[in-house]
Amino acid sequence: MEVPSFPFLGAAAVAALLYALSPRRGWRETVLLIANTAFLLTFVHRPLEAIPYAAFVILGFGLVRMIGAGAPKAAYVASIVGIVAAFFWLKRYSFIPSALFLPGPYLLVGLSYVFFRVLHLAIDAREEPTIGRIGPVQYINYTLNFTALVSGPIQRYEDYRRTAVEAPAALRLAEAGEAIERVVAGLFKFMVVATFISMAQKKLAGAFHHDTALTAKAADAALLTALYPIYLFFNFSGYTSFVIGVARFFRIELPENFNQPFRALSFIEYWNRWHMSLSNWLKTYVYNPLLMVMARRVTDRRLMPYLGAIALFVTFFLIGVWHGRTSNFFFFGILNGGGVAVNQAYRVWMNERFGRKRFAELGKRPVYQFVTRGLTFAWVGFTLLWFWSDWPELGSYAGPLGAGGLAVAAGLLLAGSCLGLGLLQGLRVAALRPGIAGQPILTSRYVRTVWVTLMLMAVFAVQTVMHAAAPDVVYKTF
Repeated sequence: MEVPSFPFLGAAAVAALLYALSPRRGWRETVLLIANTAFLLTFVHRPLEAIPYAAFVILGFGLVRMIGAGAPKAAYVASIVGIVAAFFWLKRYSFIPSALFLPGPYLLVGLSYVFFRVLHLAIDAREEPTIGRIGPVQYINYTLNFTALVSGPIQRYEDYRRTAVEAPAALRLAEAGEAIERVVAGLFKFMVVATFISMAQKKLAGAFHHDTALTAKAADAALLTALYPIYLFFNFSGYTSFVIGVARFFRIELPENFNQPFRALSFIEYWNRWHMSLSNWLKTYVYNPLLMVMARRVTDRRLMPYLGAIALFVTFFLIGVWHGRTSNFFFFGILNGGGVAVNQAYRVWMNERFGRKRFAELGKRPVYQFVTRGLTFAWVGFTLLWFWSDWPELGSYAGPLGAGGLAVAAGLLLAGSCLGLGLLQGLRVAALRPGIAGQPILTSRYVRTVWVTLMLMAVFAVQTVMHAAAPDVVYKTF
């Protein structure tokens, strides 16, 4: 079953009505268990395809319970290594000999996000006994939560247990209205905006190979590079908004995944605003432990400020590797890790040279923000070339351009990013200025109601009149 989609929304509505029939914990956990299992089975064509997936989930449960029961350190380390190895094996990473893989197709949807949840439980069970005593129903409902199974967001078990098990949040009329608004906004982003951007990108890609003038090809290449981050944002944030709204009817408060990422003034800030649940997970379980280990071993105080750059490189290199099994994702990880590492080193150097106060004042200047915002977006677009494409396809674009054309395309990308985002920022400030009683008119309940209605009409128009098929969730394949 596709997410977002009207069939998914209908099935979720039925499950939410059943869930609301009784406040009893056992009833609600049972309804969630049935909904989670039924949703996962919609992706299974033959029973045998589900066996590896089920084995991974069962293995994770056994290891979490074993660790929670006080397993020795050697068994704990072996368990963590085993979970990671099983994930790499099932995902068929290229560094594993293909002869070791299981033959034939099998279920993989959402496995990356199940992996994060299982690994989180296993690591935290060593320090938190209540996590190690998780029951089978709660374990399945958490790891296979149908609202976030396909592509997250990645929710910590403590937050899930608090809102869905121990003290479910109230769902009054106001909260239900906000949830519906999130669902409609998600559908609009995903089914309308992302659809049209995808169509434009495909048309532009075709035009690139037909244009003969070098300047036209360079302009096409720059626009192609800039379009994909925008498409990915509306695709993924639309999905996220949709599932956050749906989950709210089951008293589950999924974490936010996006916070206006294209307003970021640095690559580090961008990752603090983009796919935030993934960034926060890796900060907790990779960056912080790695930084602590290095800090204990480095005695030269002059190097201490730069340890963060090294830890950031490793963390965001792993983000790239997690996204895919091939060499282009390996390089994608290098570009992301290199971007945040250089960004951190630049911050340290500027603070040392000018002091924190003067550097902070520099960061508030409009011209500085104009350049850094555009530079950040341009780097994001450049790194994502290895996300949506592969080496042969990139060669088909780079070859006809040559060194001169690539330089022109890079210049156009940077200039266009600065100008475009600067204009959008100015329009945003101007649009939010008019207000009543201290509240911007555009964020008032009445304007939002009109806007939600228009978005819903646009969704139905695209789906029924134009018969335009929405693109798939990009992160579904990871």
